[in-house]
Amino acid sequence: MSDIFEHPHPAVAVDLAILCVQDGAVHCAVMRREDGEEMGGDWALPGGFVHRDCSFDDTVARVLADKTGLQDVHFEQLASYGAPDRDPRGHVISVVYMAITTAESLGKGIAQNPALTLARVEVDWSGETGGPARAMAADGTPLTLAFDHADILGDMIKRLRGKLDYTPIGFSFLPPRFTLLEVQEVHEAILNHPLTKPAFRRKLLDRHALRPTGARQTGGAFRPAELYEIDPKGGQ
Repeated sequence: MSDIFEHPHPAVAVDLAILCVQDGAVHCAVMRREDGEEMGGDWALPGGFVHRDCSFDDTVARVLADKTGLQDVHFEQLASYGAPDRDPRGHVISVVYMAITTAESLGKGIAQNPALTLARVEVDWSGETGGPARAMAADGTPLTLAFDHADILGDMIKRLRGKLDYTPIGFSFLPPRFTLLEVQEVHEAILNHPLTKPAFRRKLLDRHALRPTGARQTGGAFRPAELYEIDPKGGQ
């Protein structure tokens, strides 16, 4: 049996696409890189190298805490990226996770780290057919992404769109109690097109176990909408 340490070892990192929905669009936290000229872009997804004896999940939790202070965030693995030339520093394999939270929580996390900013994620393709995504600053200025992170964000949009109908992933962008309009707005932001309210609500209530809480939204100018929550019993 050969000794594994006789073989070259690429470095292994975890990168996080930390997401929220805000102002009708998917947004992602990106971090300024001081070495942007060498890395192909001034901005990148927050990440970190996997330490010895640490799992990927441990690394995700560490990066979230170190970069944003966020905890108890829904996260799931997106894909692994291992092209030998993806990182100018050497062969780095990146395991990418989506970490999904509310706009309020992510805003607080970004406020703790001056190197972070919130970027609007844009694509010019429909469905799950496209390629890279663009990251845009609040003023509409394009942010140049390092490494292959534009491709990663494009893959992230495709994954979200693919899972939206048959999983509850859309609810991860919302607080525990939400209106049906807020759910629709999350779906519209991910799909990047408007949805018909009656048809959407019929489909939503048919596919997901939701229950009304009896409470209503506060602070609006119109009649307050009823708040719903996910039924822990699954509608049974």
